[in-house]
Amino acid sequence: MANHKSALKRIRSNETKRLRNRYQHKTTRNAMKKLREMTNKKEAEELFPKVVSMLDKLAKNNVIHANKAANLKSGLAKHVAAL
Repeated sequence: MANHKSALKRIRSNETKRLRNRYQHKTTRNAMKKLREMTNKKEAEELFPKVVSMLDKLAKNNVIHANKAANLKSGLAKHVAAL
């Protein structure tokens, strides 16, 4: 167990950030799944920018790698265009 006050605070803040990252990552994955299952092009085009924004935020905060975010956005864009 940590002995320094700053180390104890770091443990608390790491746990808070871990839970927030986990929540945001799971929410983004669910939104991507929902977008992939859509068959209506108009609805998909409305949801697409929101999902892209979520992926960009995850990449910015290093929850996922920037290249992975770009790869996912590209695949989703192809899916929406193909509808």
